[in-house]
Amino acid sequence: MGKLTVLALRVVLLALLAGSLFVQTVMVALLSLDLEGSALGDRRFPILAIVVLGIMTAQTVLVCVWRLVTMVRRGTVFSHAAFRHVHIVIGAFVAAALLVFALGVVLAPGEAVAPGIVLLLGGVSLAVFGVALIVLVLRMLLAQAVARDIEATRMRAELEAVI
Repeated sequence: MGKLTVLALRVVLLALLAGSLFVQTVMVALLSLDLEGSALGDRRFPILAIVVLGIMTAQTVLVCVWRLVTMVRRGTVFSHAAFRHVHIVIGAFVAAALLVFALGVVLAPGEAVAPGIVLLLGGVSLAVFGVALIVLVLRMLLAQAVARDIEATRMRAELEAVI
């Protein structure tokens, strides 16, 4: 990965992290005020908790991707240390899928939210879970690459011993 690509990715990650912090502080407070007098006022706390936790899952993914990009830049991504970050990303996506589903459950009772919106949240939850499965497949590819790298290192050492 080139230096320009790493720099561009880091700029995007920083922008996303700054935006998520803005949403988590300012926009959630404004959402709380909007929900206070609405038909969803009695469900304000669970909705806000789900939104804040959902933003935290996104922030977790951003931090882990930052660390993985650092490992790529250093040439150490094909190691067992990368698995910790990938596992956290998978867990964050699963948690986000559950949170979106929980938001649908919280919004479902009553007439305040249209049934189509609740159904849409179910679809989004399934899509986010699908992303977690895709990252799991990528983790398996990383495991194969790490195994091949270890095997190549072992064979190189045996070849040097013969020569």
